[in-house]
Amino acid sequence: MSRTPLAHGSLTSLLAALALLTAGCSGTADGAEAAGCRESDRWSAKERAQWLRPSVSFPEPTADEAAAVVIRPRDSEDGGPLCEPVTVQVEFWELTATATGTDMTSVQRYQLATDGTESRAIGFPPGLSAAERGACTGVLMAAYPGARLAEAELPADIAHPTSAPTADVEFGTDRIGAYKLLPPSDPDQCATDRQPTAVPPATSGPWPSYHP
Repeated sequence: MSRTPLAHGSLTSLLAALALLTAGCSGTADGAEAAGCRESDRWSAKERAQWLRPSVSFPEPTADEAAAVVIRPRDSEDGGPLCEPVTVQVEFWELTATATGTDMTSVQRYQLATDGTESRAIGFPPGLSAAERGACTGVLMAAYPGARLAEAELPADIAHPTSAPTADVEFGTDRIGAYKLLPPSDPDQCATDRQPTAVPPATSGPWPSYHP
């Protein structure tokens, strides 16, 4: 009779230890830390974008900038690294100011895998650095998880080219981790059909006014 409580207590302790071990190996459904990393296999695209957002920075553009986009490591205080890497796209669009608005063209897209343990730096595509851009050319750059954006996920309308870099860009998706807009530097000079600054006075015909 004296062995029964001891056996029951040992079994309870064993089950508790097994539960802790299992939790430590598999993590939890909501992505809590597991063995120093976060499980993200059940995350939605929006949740992956939220994890990515604090990692992305856009260095201030200069004539000799080395990077346009930087993805830095994550520590335990700001979300921590992931147990498995996620696919991230870094895409650049060229913005061309015109008389009627802004034309947007994708010029380069980089695909990388990150788990938040390494720093990654991506430079401007050829022709889009601060030293190479003309007065009518701007840049939109974005970092987002998953596959390339579908047509329906792209911005339907880019803000007027005179907008500041802080202007909002409305993508058709919630999986954009971060983006930055660099508008053309002198859009007022970019209207291809603008009128001449000096318009000659109108005349009734090729003859002088005193012609009969």
